[in-house]
Amino acid sequence: MLKLREKYPYILANESIYANTDLKVTDKYTGEVATLVAVADTDTIDQGIQAAVEATEPLAEMPTYERQEVLEHCVARFKERFDELAYALCIEAGKPINDARGEVTRLIDTFKVAAEETTRFNGELQTLDISPRAKGYRGMWKRVPIGPCSFVSPFNFPLNLAAHKIAPAIAVGCPFVMKPASRTPLGAIIMGEVLGETNLPKGAFSVLPCSRDGADLFTVDDRLKLLSFTGSPVVGWDLKARCGKKKVVLELGGNAAVVVDADTDLDDAVKRIIFGAFYQSGQSCIGVQRILIHEDIYDTLRDKLIKKTASLVAGDPKDEATFIGPMIAESEANRLSSWIDEAAQSGGKVLCGGKRKGAMLEATLLEDVPTSAQICTEEAFGPVAILQRFSNWSEAIEMVNDSKFGLQAGIFTRDFYKIQQAWDKLDVGGVVVGDVPSYRVDNMPYGGVKDSGLGREGIRFAMEDMSEIRNLVIRTLP
Repeated sequence: MLKLREKYPYILANESIYANTDLKVTDKYTGEVATLVAVADTDTIDQGIQAAVEATEPLAEMPTYERQEVLEHCVARFKERFDELAYALCIEAGKPINDARGEVTRLIDTFKVAAEETTRFNGELQTLDISPRAKGYRGMWKRVPIGPCSFVSPFNFPLNLAAHKIAPAIAVGCPFVMKPASRTPLGAIIMGEVLGETNLPKGAFSVLPCSRDGADLFTVDDRLKLLSFTGSPVVGWDLKARCGKKKVVLELGGNAAVVVDADTDLDDAVKRIIFGAFYQSGQSCIGVQRILIHEDIYDTLRDKLIKKTASLVAGDPKDEATFIGPMIAESEANRLSSWIDEAAQSGGKVLCGGKRKGAMLEATLLEDVPTSAQICTEEAFGPVAILQRFSNWSEAIEMVNDSKFGLQAGIFTRDFYKIQQAWDKLDVGGVVVGDVPSYRVDNMPYGGVKDSGLGREGIRFAMEDMSEIRNLVIRTLP
């Protein structure tokens, strides 16, 4: 029978350190303490950063094939520890077990892609003799590691979003210090344990759970050359303002929209929209929050969505039948419940769901909600979606763009010209056709505009952020 260990270490300079048991990690369904984790203090974080600085040159000089072998080792070990990783995720995040297994699969995919990209990360030969003054000159450039990196990962995908920072760093040759989310540190620690089995240079990585008060060094320390943060917009933009000269990559929030045109296969759209809105209890930055439906099919699609939503099984995330588990904390469920109440009091209609018990919030659909309500303007980050009508495609495009966020959008239409218009006009980082905005493959460029962030993840694109271009010009003597 699977169970968590009684205690977990932090990882300092490649080594597992059982320094204390100060962090209590709870079972998000029962609320009981599930295990204890070592917490890093400021001195420990300082040591981790200094170790990364000292590992910079050895890691940069590590042969490409050896870094690739490290990533391949991780793939093999994650497969061996698959059930352990999924169970830990189910407990610490309250993620339904089927969603947890899906995230472990994506963790493995992410490291596979990074292993492949390691040997493809090249430069370019340039033609410089573009005019007589450059006759006899040739140029080339290559990418070199940016140096020690700081990573801050969130609670909702504690395996795969950490992997999207760790794997490209190893592929490029950047040492790093990582702060996993305090509510869900176990996945990153297990990843650190696996990395500790490899021949990475001493100090190449540290995984250091810590309090927010102790985390300033991850942001302000000038020894770090890049900060990659995934989390809330409020926190992310504040960190950027305090980062100094280092490069910053931000993957922040959204209130993603899906547009359903009149020519859509409605039964197919229902399946995908329900998944996009409510998988892992809606706690995804690209979860479907706004459902824009053409007026000709609005009533029919609304009724289908209500029926399917009401049938979703909520309960213990360890149960194979569960689709809706707890939110990460009762405080978050209470926040979102208050937004539902606000929407209803301002004229919105609760079509189904809306009730809360502790951290459990029912899958909820609303309609006729004023666009000024928080459930429209902010990121819900929970199992709630709102339905809205539109009459023509241009109106739908404007409705999607009427948001301070711009992460991804999904569109259901069979009209190629509408698809082209969406790709041209939607102010988002990605457009998904025939599916929901919640869809992501781990090698594609992923990120947003406006308040949704800066930069792109996806292994190759993260590797570009974690590297710098170094140019070489050669003059041939006359």
